[in-house]
Amino acid sequence: MKKTVLTFGLIAGLIISVLMGGSLLLADKIGTGHSMVLGYTMMVASFLLIYFGVRSYRDNELAGRISFGRAFACGILITLITTVCYVVMWEILYFNFMPHFMDSYWAAQIKKVQASGLAPATVAAQVAEIQHSQQLYQNPLVNMAYTFMEPLPVGLLITLISAAVLRRKGPATPGSAAQAVTA
Repeated sequence: MKKTVLTFGLIAGLIISVLMGGSLLLADKIGTGHSMVLGYTMMVASFLLIYFGVRSYRDNELAGRISFGRAFACGILITLITTVCYVVMWEILYFNFMPHFMDSYWAAQIKKVQASGLAPATVAAQVAEIQHSQQLYQNPLVNMAYTFMEPLPVGLLITLISAAVLRRKGPATPGSAAQAVTA
């Protein structure tokens, strides 16, 4: 399983990293909402390799049979490798080339709260919370944790679907039906 997981995880990681890097060039032109849709679409496209990785593992190493648990384990390992590649790419880009990239995001969040019509005390508390999150985001460990949580749910969902679709029980062995009847 190790070779399959590494191969498909690294290929998906390369795809998600390249697509993320390219999409960041378009982020200012397409806006925050479209940027998020594009980002999650790229994640889904990259994580489709989970399906192909699990299928390859089932067909090439397990003679066409795989349990849900084993398929899930293979898929989640591919997900983790892909997600780590995504995080590494983001950390390199953010801290070395785009340290102010998130400033417009934080400003938009503050503007949204201020325009919400909430009580001034509530607005002040929420703005302070956003500013605190912005400050925390400058810590590389917090930044990595936040970034890790972006693609992980997408990969988990595709892993669950792939494991459910690809699970295949083997044919009954001769005599197993007779043993089940007499037991």
